[in-house]
Amino acid sequence: MKTYLVGGAVRDALLGLPVHERDFVVVGSCVDEMLARGFQQVGKDFPVFLHPQTREEYALARTERKSAPGYHGFVMHASPEVSLEADLARRDLTINAMAQTEDGCLLDPYGGQADLAARVLRHVSPAFMEDPVRILRTARFAARFAGLGFRVADETLDLMRTMVMNAEVDALVPERVWQEMVKALSTQHPARFFEVLREVGALKCLLPELDALFGVPQPEKYHPEIDSGVHSLMVLQQAVHLGADVPTRWAALLHDLGKGATPPEEWPHHYGHEERGARLIEPLAERLRLPQEFRDLAVMSARWHGHVHKVMELRPATLLKLLEAVDAVRRPQRFEQFLLVCEADARGRTGFESVDYPQADAMRRAFAAIKAVSVQPLLAQGLSGAALGQALARARLQALSAREFKQPV
Repeated sequence: MKTYLVGGAVRDALLGLPVHERDFVVVGSCVDEMLARGFQQVGKDFPVFLHPQTREEYALARTERKSAPGYHGFVMHASPEVSLEADLARRDLTINAMAQTEDGCLLDPYGGQADLAARVLRHVSPAFMEDPVRILRTARFAARFAGLGFRVADETLDLMRTMVMNAEVDALVPERVWQEMVKALSTQHPARFFEVLREVGALKCLLPELDALFGVPQPEKYHPEIDSGVHSLMVLQQAVHLGADVPTRWAALLHDLGKGATPPEEWPHHYGHEERGARLIEPLAERLRLPQEFRDLAVMSARWHGHVHKVMELRPATLLKLLEAVDAVRRPQRFEQFLLVCEADARGRTGFESVDYPQADAMRRAFAAIKAVSVQPLLAQGLSGAALGQALARARLQALSAREFKQPV
């Protein structure tokens, strides 16, 4: 029985990155022996165990054979005879197919260390094509390591394109797609994830609404980058730069989705794209089974971001309707997420990356004005129900009418 540290822990250590978790492969052992040594087996489909003290994962060396379409169609074989090289051969990328002995010796049968040095994401073997999740994982690694200069090898991109052409992507379940998207959105360069998916044709299958934005022009005066898809990825990256959380990054990515449905005869203008975008997000959210937090913020951002850009021009009554529409009083944290999407939109344009966005503070001042309106005097008058709501709205409108929001007060 021999134990090897494998996968991401070896890769990240070689890159000089923090190692957050460690996984091990055990060669020359079996289930009964692992249990006898005090390991706890987890799951029934794979021979994976938890160490009795560290609770780290130890997996018996295994091989996999494709038996049906999709990523569930595999026959797994684990036995004491399976070698370390055979176990590593089933992995996706060479940089993930390295191992380390207990005394620190590196075992690298597929050239992962050389690909790390060359900053290349390359498949281990043609078996890469057997699992469509690897398309998502490769795109995610491209996003995660974009800051280090990594690229996907041309031959790996070719395999990914073939997988898409063979409809392997159609076998992916929404939950797994969304899981990989969330991980990609959590990186510092999430736009790279969607770029790689588009490069191999997978974006059109997984997020056709986003894919439809590419090639759709916008007025060059306001959008020097012109392309709506390019703009959306720029907005996503600006959201990252502004410190946005993952739901906000997702909303930033989808904020202009309606431009992909603009009739071509109206190009480069996109009248009414906000409402079109909000309507497109609803079925998208259903298809991917998005958490409500992600869906609601994305719909709200798509529908109302244009109003925030024009807040300096809004009448008090319209401003009040906007604050009510985004539920600012009851959901102040989401209100801030929404404002960050709007700022990222303003900055996600070529040459506008560092532009000031006073509209966000104007919205905050307006929010503070209506929040300062107390309901207690109205309750003291005996108002309730619809009458109370109407009186509160009048008081808030009066507070907005008495304030100037174009400049800080």
